[in-house]
Amino acid sequence: MANKKKVKNKPDRGPVDAKGVLRALKEAKRPMRRNEILHALGAYKKDKRDLKAALKVLMDDGKIIRTRGGSFGLTESMSLVTGELQVQRSGVGFVLPEDQRRKDIFINRRNFGDAWNGDKVVVAMMPAPRSKGRDMNPEGRVVRVLERKNKRLPVRIERKLGPDLYLSRPTDPRLDFNVMTDTAHMETRPKDGELLYVEPGDKLDNKLWAATATEVLGNEEDVSVQEKLVKAAHGVPTIFPNDALHEAQRLPAQPNPADFEGRKDLRELALVTIDGAKARDFDDAVHVRREGNGWRLTVAIADVSHYVRPGSALDLEAQKRGNSYYFPQSVEPMFPEALSNGLCSLNPDVPRLAMVAEISFSADGQPRDEEFYAAVIKSHKRLTYMQVHRALEQNDPKEHEFIGPELMPMLREAEALARVLNGVRSSRGSLDFDLPEPEIHFNLLGETTDIRPRPRNFAHQIIEEFMVAANESVARRLTVLDLPCPYRIHPKPDSEKLAGVFKLLARAGITPQSPPKGTITPADLQDLLGVAEGTDLEFMAGRLVLRSMMQAVYSPSNEGHFGLASECYAHFTSPIRRYADLLVHRSMKKALKMHSEPLPKPETLSKICESISARERVAMKAEREILKRLTILFLADKVGEEFTGVVNGVAEYGFWVELNEVMAEGMVRLSTLSDDYYHYLPERQEIVGERTARRFHLGQTVKVKLFSVNLARLEVDLELLT
Repeated sequence: MANKKKVKNKPDRGPVDAKGVLRALKEAKRPMRRNEILHALGAYKKDKRDLKAALKVLMDDGKIIRTRGGSFGLTESMSLVTGELQVQRSGVGFVLPEDQRRKDIFINRRNFGDAWNGDKVVVAMMPAPRSKGRDMNPEGRVVRVLERKNKRLPVRIERKLGPDLYLSRPTDPRLDFNVMTDTAHMETRPKDGELLYVEPGDKLDNKLWAATATEVLGNEEDVSVQEKLVKAAHGVPTIFPNDALHEAQRLPAQPNPADFEGRKDLRELALVTIDGAKARDFDDAVHVRREGNGWRLTVAIADVSHYVRPGSALDLEAQKRGNSYYFPQSVEPMFPEALSNGLCSLNPDVPRLAMVAEISFSADGQPRDEEFYAAVIKSHKRLTYMQVHRALEQNDPKEHEFIGPELMPMLREAEALARVLNGVRSSRGSLDFDLPEPEIHFNLLGETTDIRPRPRNFAHQIIEEFMVAANESVARRLTVLDLPCPYRIHPKPDSEKLAGVFKLLARAGITPQSPPKGTITPADLQDLLGVAEGTDLEFMAGRLVLRSMMQAVYSPSNEGHFGLASECYAHFTSPIRRYADLLVHRSMKKALKMHSEPLPKPETLSKICESISARERVAMKAEREILKRLTILFLADKVGEEFTGVVNGVAEYGFWVELNEVMAEGMVRLSTLSDDYYHYLPERQEIVGERTARRFHLGQTVKVKLFSVNLARLEVDLELLT
C-alpha cells in the first residue's frame, strides 16, 4: 500500500477579518506570527492580503501591537494601554485611557517617544516606585503613536536657513521641538511675522522634524490668525464634509406648509427670543401669561430633529462635532449655516417648526401640570438682554416703544415668574457663582481695544430660569416613561476636597451658620458662600468652592445635578448647538409617538455621551486659549504699566493675579521676590516668607507692574510693587 502523506489537522475556516483575528489571539493566549494566525483561522496563503488588512485595522485601533520579533499580541494582555496624550504647560503629560475605568497615566517628558500633544498612543506601564502612595497616578512610557492629532501644524518662522528652507517652531507651546520647513512648493515666500501651516514629515534628529509648508496663515498679531491657531491646536472642525453640505442644500429655505399638519398652531402666540446682541442662531422662544394666581410658561425650541434624521450625513457630522464652537470673531457651528442661522433658527416674523414644553406654575413656583407637543410658531420679536434690561429694570420709554404695548405686559409677567423660580432654586440649594465672564471689544480694524466683564442683568436670569424649568420638566417626563436620553449630570464634589475648603475658610474666619452634618450638600455650600458674601473673603470663598467642583458631563444614567440641586436634568433647549439636545428631542418625539426610528441602544448612547462630553471640554479649552492669546496681544504695548489686582491662585512657583483695570491675569513668580525666601503651604493655600512671615493668599489685593508678555509661551509675567 502506498504511503499516504500526513496532513496536519487544519481548523475549520474562519473569517479573515479583524473580529476573527482578535478571537484567534484571545484563544491562543499568546502573541502569534502571521502564519500562525492564518493557521488558527483555517485560512490559506491566498488570504494573506485580507489578514494584512485586518492586522492594520487592529493596530490602528490600538487593539493589538507588533512586537520586535514580528509577532502580534493583544495590547490589553501586554501591560499596554491605548489613549490620548495630553501635555501640560509644565512639560509633563498624561494619557487619558480609552478604558474609562482606568486612571490617567503619568508620562514623564523623557518618555514621550515620538508622540505629540493630542496624539492617540500606546503606553507601556512602568513599575510603581515603592515610595509612591496608592493614590498616585500610574506611570508609563509611549511605545507607539497610533494616530497624529495634527495632520497640519501651525508653525512660527524662527530664521531663514536657505532659499526655500526655514527653521520654525510650532505655535502650540506644548509641542517642544523645531521644524525644518521646506517652502519650495509655495508661490510666495513667508514674510517676517507670518505663520505657516505645514505637513509634518520624518523625524530628523532629537527634537527636530522635517515638514513641507502648505499655506500662509497670516500675521501672528491678527485676531483671525489667532483663532485659526486655536482651532488647529484643539482639533476644532472648520469644514463640513460635502455629503453634509449637500444634505443641507437639499432642505427648503422655509418650512413646508405640509409639515404644519398635526402640529399645534402657535403663530398667534406672542413668543419672543431674548439673546445676546451678537447672536445669530436662535434656539428658544418664550411666552408667559397669568393663569389664576400663577403663570403658564411656554418654551418653544427649534425642531432640528424634523430635518436631521438619525444616521444621515448631517447627523453623523453633528455627533462628531458634539457642539458648536464660539470664538470672539467667528463661530464653527454644529450644523451648516443654512440650518443653524436659517431654516432652524427662530428668526422673527417667519414660521418655524418647534418642540414645546408648556408648564403651569403655582404662585409659589411649583409646577402644576406639564404638556409637551410639536408646534408651528412665529417669533414676534428678536430682543436682546440689554433691551429687556432697559425696558424692565430701567423703565426706558424708548425700549417700551420698540418692544410695543402688546409685549411689555408679557415681559413683566416673565420677570415676575423668573424671580419666583429663582427663589425656588435658591431655597433648594442651587449654586449660582455668577462669576464675571470676559468680553473682548474690537475696533473697526478688528484690533482688540478692551477686555471687560460681560454685562449681566436679570434679563439673563429670566431666560436661564425658563431653560432650567423646561430642561427639568422634559427630563422628568422621559424618566417616568423610561425612555433613553443623555442626562446632564453633575457629580458630587470630592468629600475630602470639600472638607479641606471648609477647614481653610474656617481658619480665615468664615464658618457656615449651620455646619454640615455628614455629607455636604449644595445647601451647605450655599450657606457658606452666603456667610462670605460682602466680606473681603467673598472672592476667596467662591474660588475655593468652585475649584472643588466636579465637571458636569452627559450620561445615559440619571445621577442628578449637584450644582443645580436638581434630581433630574437633561439638555432640551439648544438642539442647534448641542448634540445632546437633539437626542433628547428624539426621545420626546418617541414619547409623543412622532419618531419612528429606534433610539440608541444603551451601549451606543453611553459612547455618544462620552464623545460629546469630550467635545464639550475641547470647546471650553479652546475658548480659554483664544482669550489668553488675545489678552497677551492686548497687553503687549502696556509692558511697564502699573495695575491693581486680586490674588486668584497660588502654586509652589508663584501666584496669579487677576487685574482690576482690565479683565486679565498674570503671574508673580517667587523667583522675582528678593526680600525673603518664600514657601508654598498647600494646606493653607498660602505663600509665606521664611524670615518676614509675609503672606500671599487667595483674595488678597496687591499692586503689580506688567513685566513681560510672551505669546509663544502664553505667559503674562507681573512684578510685585506692594
